[in-house]
Parts: sequence; C-alpha cells; structure tokens
Amino acid sequence: MSPARGGCPGLRLVVTRLAVHEESTMHDHRKLGRELGLFDTDPLIGAGLPYWLPDGAAVRHSLEEYVRRLERRSGYQHVNSPVLAKRELYEISGHWAHYRDDMYPPMDVGGEQLVLRPSLCPHHALIYRSRGRSHRELPLRIAELGGMYRAELSGVLGGLSRVRAIHLNDAHIFCTLDQVEAEVAAALAMIRQAYDALGISPARYRLSLPGDGGKYVAGNWDRAADILRSALNGLPYNAVGGEAAFYGPKIDVQIVDSAGRESTLSTVQVDFHQPEQFGLEYIGPDAAKHRPVMVHRSIIGSVERAVAQLVEVHGGAFPGWLAPVQLRLLPVSEAEVPYAREILDRCGDLRAEIVAQGSLGARIRDGRLVPFQAVIGREEVAAGQLSVRLRDGRRVDAQPAEDALASIREAVRVP
Repeated sequence: MSPARGGCPGLRLVVTRLAVHEESTMHDHRKLGRELGLFDTDPLIGAGLPYWLPDGAAVRHSLEEYVRRLERRSGYQHVNSPVLAKRELYEISGHWAHYRDDMYPPMDVGGEQLVLRPSLCPHHALIYRSRGRSHRELPLRIAELGGMYRAELSGVLGGLSRVRAIHLNDAHIFCTLDQVEAEVAAALAMIRQAYDALGISPARYRLSLPGDGGKYVAGNWDRAADILRSALNGLPYNAVGGEAAFYGPKIDVQIVDSAGRESTLSTVQVDFHQPEQFGLEYIGPDAAKHRPVMVHRSIIGSVERAVAQLVEVHGGAFPGWLAPVQLRLLPVSEAEVPYAREILDRCGDLRAEIVAQGSLGARIRDGRLVPFQAVIGREEVAAGQLSVRLRDGRRVDAQPAEDALASIREAVRVP
C-alpha cells in the first residue's frame, strides 16, 4: 500500500499499523456494544431483534461494502431476492421436512401460505433456473447479503450473536463436478483473506458430517465429504458427526466469544440434493443436459455475529476502515470552531465529527477508540494545518490540512 502523496512519514506508518491486528483481551459485545452506542433492543420490537444505532450502522455498512468488493473481485454477481416465499418452495428444497422446527409458521395470504425464509439457497436455485444455462457459464457465482428468519427459542438469544432476524453474507456457486474442489478451496482462501483484514482468528476448522437420525436427506454424502477433505489441503480440522446441513456436509470455521463459547461464523458446503430437487441443468460440451453441483458459502457469516465478534476482539478499537468515527476534530476553544467546520466540510467520505464541549484532556480521553484525533489551536488555524494524534498516543507534527486528510484517507481505505 503506497502512502498518499504529500503525507508526512508519521501518518504513513499508520497505514500499515491500522491493518495489523494486535492481540487483545476479549470483551463482552453485549455490554460494550451498548456502551459504545452500536445497537440496542426494545421489548416492543421483541427479543432477538436488535436495532442498529448510527455508529453501529456505520460499522455494519463498512463491513458489507468490504465483502461485496471482495466478492466482485472474485467473480461473483450480486442478486436480491424476497424474504418471503410460498411454503411449496421449502417443501421442494427439503427445508419444510427437515428444518421446520427452526422456521416461523406459514401466513395465510390470499389463499396461499407464505413463509419467512430460513435460508437463501432455494431462492438462488430458482434464479439459476430462470433460464437455460451452458457449461460455458460455469462456475456461476451468485451472492446476496440477504435477510432470513429463524424461530430461535428465547433462552438461546444473546446480543448480536444469536438473533431471530439474520442478515447473511450468502452465496451459491453452480458448477460442474470437476470444478467443485477448486471452488471450495477458493472460498476458504476468501475466508482467510477476510479474517486477516478484520483481525479475526478462527478457533478451528470443523468438517461437519451427518450423524444418526432422520434429519438428513438421502444423497451422495461420501463424495461430497471427500471433496471437502481434499479442499482443506493441509489445514488442520476436526471431523464431527451430527453437524452437517440436512442436505450435505460442510466446512465450518469456528470462533470463540468472550465467555469461551464456540460458534460458527463462516461455512462452505457441497450440495448434490437441491440441484436434483429443483431440476437444475446445464448444457454440456456434448450438447446433452447435465446436473450442476451447488456450493454454498458464506465468507463472514451473518453480519450480526460478525460485528459481535469484531466488538469482542477489538474492544471497540476497530481497524480504521471499520471505525464508526475515523477522525475527531478538537478545537481548543470556541475561536477555532469555524476552522474545524471548514476542515469537516473538506473531509468528504471520511467519517469525521467536531467535538467542542468539555476540557481538551477529557475530549481526548473520550475519543481514545477513534483512530485519529486532530487538535486545532490558534497556530493550526493561522497556518492552515492539522496536528494529528494517533490512537496509540503518538503525535504527528503539524502539517498542511490537505496532506493530513489525504494520509488519513489512505490509512482508513477499505482493503
């Protein structure tokens, strides 16, 4: 990453520093998230249905922007689909038979039974089926950051990590059998890339296989599991029975929260079942019809659980590109407020604010989680400069305001 032209050396150094995750003590996101004004709940909305406050929405939107850019660079096309569908859709997919306990009851509307979706994959199967497909189009990668709903019991709900309204970074890859392993491996590489950018460390990789009981569909489980094992390619993992999706085995990337509880954040799954159920086809080089394989993958899992983990790992001191406020302008007295407003107008897409009330020391301490703070006194106003203070306490010599803003923009650029 090259420094912005005209930036001073001290600020150039922080470009790299802000991209590196430093080990920190885990925090409880439920407590800290409310203290930082990221999210909250209200009994009139309901348990497991948090709402996002402005700072939390800023973190969430930056995360969404990052993952969409990562997907576009990796050849994904983005789609949007409804959060409601007819019950019949989930009967075909198998969700109604195998996942009904986690779904909300149907709503009778105009003589039809509509269901809040528990998953996006049936919708994406229909998008694939919306027209004829050729082998030349495969692998076809479609992605959506979409809402889905799970009828979680109130006793298991907690903060952002277990909710009833989920916004999932989901994608489905329709490919030939020969392409499956490479697509799974590419999805795992994307997950590792995203974790590096976010400062998240996986606790372990889990190969989730079927167990005893009738919750699994019949299918080619052994072949799907062999593909996943091969794609792991030296990554350490544990094979665990009883954790597979009802339609196929999966690789789960496990994380641990501040209380030591383990959960799944990211996942890659191989599915031979739904292409069969929906009659998905493509025309092969032999001009005959063939059945594609469906790879399900989620790079950051649900936005809610991802933000919960980010709060716990970083304690609110987010990487610069995720920080809800990236620059605080601190006029020493009322006389410097007009200049601070001029600087704010020049910040463009930087998330910046002016804090003018209270003693300077108290304002600096209050902004300890903000990546950059700029103290503005008479000298800075007279010279058209900014004196920047970094989150780790280092101070950078005063420099022309435009140079300082350029360097901060580079430091907080989305990876």
